[in-house]
Amino acid sequence: MKVIQTSGAPAAIGPYSQAMVSGSLVFTSGQIPLSPESGQVTGEDIKAQTLQVIKNLEAVLKAAGSGLAKVVKTTCFLADMGDFAAFNEVYSQYFTGKPARSTVAVKQLPRNVLVEIEALAEV
Repeated sequence: MKVIQTSGAPAAIGPYSQAMVSGSLVFTSGQIPLSPESGQVTGEDIKAQTLQVIKNLEAVLKAAGSGLAKVVKTTCFLADMGDFAAFNEVYSQYFTGKPARSTVAVKQLPRNVLVEIEALAEV
């Protein structure tokens, strides 16, 4: 297994890595809308936060030798299922290969953000 760490995405805020590569697969940790430079939450609405999450996820995947086009499964966490349609507007622009996906509403996300996404991709 190989630990993935990149400055292109926020550093882990706990005892975990940004991603792990095992064999031909990369497993990312959940990404939230933090700026890699400042560590602060970026965006006040679901669309802006989703865009930052995807940028962070893309940086982690790139560091692992993968990319958004190689994602086979995502798990998406929303603080409010009322944001589902707006979330999908942004998500669908970047995950054009339509990977398998689970989307669930959760009571609360770290730093009170609106969205978190984790991914499983081919390397």
